[in-house]
Amino acid sequence: MIDYQNILNQISQKVTKDKNKGKIASYIPELATVDLNSFGIHLQLVSGEQFAVGDAHKSFSIQSISKVLSLAYAMSIIGTDLWKRLDVEPSGNPFNHLSLLELEEGIPRNPFINSGAIVIADILVSNLENPKSDFLNYIRDITGDNTIDYNYKVAQSEKETGFNNYAAANLLKSFNNLNNDVEVVLDFYFHQCALQMSCTQLSKAFHLFANKGKCLANKARLTKSQAKRINAIMLTCGFYDEAGEFAFEVGLPGKSGVGGGIVALLPNEFVISVWSPGLNERGNSKLGMKALEQFTTLANQSIF
Repeated sequence: MIDYQNILNQISQKVTKDKNKGKIASYIPELATVDLNSFGIHLQLVSGEQFAVGDAHKSFSIQSISKVLSLAYAMSIIGTDLWKRLDVEPSGNPFNHLSLLELEEGIPRNPFINSGAIVIADILVSNLENPKSDFLNYIRDITGDNTIDYNYKVAQSEKETGFNNYAAANLLKSFNNLNNDVEVVLDFYFHQCALQMSCTQLSKAFHLFANKGKCLANKARLTKSQAKRINAIMLTCGFYDEAGEFAFEVGLPGKSGVGGGIVALLPNEFVISVWSPGLNERGNSKLGMKALEQFTTLANQSIF
């Protein structure tokens, strides 16, 4: 039997001593107010057991981690039709680059770069009666937690500073790959990214990807095939131009966000969520990456 709590304690004691904790994402002004020393890990086993250390119950802006959840929701609604508007290839570029989008005539390289997530947002806006409230209810439903909400200050901050996202949306519109009004789609997208969750809540939300598409309540939210495909995209595209490094060092499907969160999972076994708001030069949590590398090493568990 693996002593998970001891492993998490060891990791926390070791990585929090690191003097270089990275830099907070200050380009979204509201994110710059977060304490750089925050650090938490939550581990949720598929069998039901939970382990935590540090600030695991403290909520933060999950940012791009939400792209996995919006993809799952859209896939559950329209299925494989989704792939007519998106590809599933790693971009090899930062999350906000627009050059590939123009070269590839408005088809985003994958759902986790910003342009791809904006297409997913457009799909949800087209298919939901009240997109923001419906998406929030979906998140609350799969976690069994009605306290989860948007951080409206972060959403407003993103709206006021998200010029690159406006450029991406307008470029998509010019290639006829955005069916709704740019402002409407981006309003939903900014709120989606501003979801406020803790490591504990994130582990619960991602349970369905570790459990063949079934959420914590054992209700099928995705087919086994859909869950498998989303896990594959997380492995190859979940960390932008550092996806190869994460697969090499950690060996799990996962997703990061510039709020400092990272979620990773081992199918049929566990979901692990880490939060440390200081980012490395690629926009991923500096200590979060270290913590997950140590976790898969100490627990001797990865997909490889």
